[in-house]
Amino acid sequence: MYSTVWCGYCRRLKAQLDRAGIPFREVDIEHDEAAAAFVAGANGGNHTVPTVLLPDGSVLSNPTIDQITEATAA
Repeated sequence: MYSTVWCGYCRRLKAQLDRAGIPFREVDIEHDEAAAAFVAGANGGNHTVPTVLLPDGSVLSNPTIDQITEATAA
C-alpha cells in the first residue's frame, strides 16, 4: 500500500486491513521517489493515496476494504 503519514484515508484503510487480517506492506511516497512515480503513473499523474498494488499486479486507488477483500479472494 502506497501512502503518506498525513493521509486519513490511509490510516483508516491500514486499520481495516489489520482488522481483516490482510497482510500489507506500506510505502511512504514522500520518502521514496520511485514509489511516488509509480503512484503518479497509476493515477493519471496524481499522487493519490492510498494506492494499493495487489498480488496480481492490478492497482486500486483509494479503495474500500470491500474492494480489497473482493480482489484478494481466491
